[in-house]
Amino acid sequence: MPRFDLPVDELRTYRPDVPEPDDFDAFWADTLAASRAVAEPPRVTRVDSPLALVDVIDVEFSGYAGDPVKGWLLVPAGASGPLPAVVEYVGYGGGRGLPHERLGWAASGYAHFLMDTRGQGSSWGTGGGTPDPHGTGPSHPGFMTRGIHDPAEYYYRRVMTDAVLAVDAIRSLDVVDASRVAVAGMSQGGGLALAAAGLVEGLVGAMPDVPFLCHFERAVGMTDKDPYSEIVRFLSVHRDAGPTVFRTLSYFDGVHFARRATAPAFVSVALMDTICPPSTVYAAVNHHAVGAEVVEYAFNDHEGGLGVHWQRQAVWLAERLDALADETAA
Repeated sequence: MPRFDLPVDELRTYRPDVPEPDDFDAFWADTLAASRAVAEPPRVTRVDSPLALVDVIDVEFSGYAGDPVKGWLLVPAGASGPLPAVVEYVGYGGGRGLPHERLGWAASGYAHFLMDTRGQGSSWGTGGGTPDPHGTGPSHPGFMTRGIHDPAEYYYRRVMTDAVLAVDAIRSLDVVDASRVAVAGMSQGGGLALAAAGLVEGLVGAMPDVPFLCHFERAVGMTDKDPYSEIVRFLSVHRDAGPTVFRTLSYFDGVHFARRATAPAFVSVALMDTICPPSTVYAAVNHHAVGAEVVEYAFNDHEGGLGVHWQRQAVWLAERLDALADETAA
């Protein structure tokens, strides 16, 4: 796939005016307050595993409206903490899978929490176990248009609330140092990491990898790939719904969350990405409130940097934690 977006020099300075609703902050404050008010302490169950060097813990925490959400917590075997932690979110259609599939963070000395995504986990990978018990009106198959006529009913209101409350839950565990928590994720997971970083105070950093859910109007008009094309197909049938749809999406745009971030970000972008066009990623990066470092993968589509990028994330986060420790010591 040849490059189809803006020239690289223009991408690096691309900072579009992305309108946001006047009640954006109130919407999210009310949403999170309501779900936190009914949250219960996370349920933690150690799981027998063939992994000798990593302890596997099944965690169930209260997400949106108190709904139970699953996740795997992996920690170095025998660790008593408090450990720095990475809360990770999964790409579109996937679930938390099996514990042995993601060992990098725990093997590097972190507590690693991989959040299941409600209603997903049946498109690739090895599955998930978190239902989404909330119904919606007419929608196109997939998740992008579920409840899209009203931000209060939209699917990603629930998922983004889950992402925030996952951080709350992990911070409450004795094995985790609540002051040293970062968020991460690829694609949809990267969009959720941006959302969490814009809604949670006191994170040490965010690592969105080729993030989805950014600059919706540009993305929907630029790519013919799913998941954004779910919105296109919905609007091709509901021909007068465009203003309503894009108003709903404005409450969930990564650009607006980046504007509210309180911790730095380490972001990847693939310059041949046909699923999350690079300009949509740069729209969030260039609006970031406290600064985002970008790694470009010039000849990659949506796979981005994969294992190469994880190594760079690990170095960046370790350096970030060392710098914070030095500041505290001083």
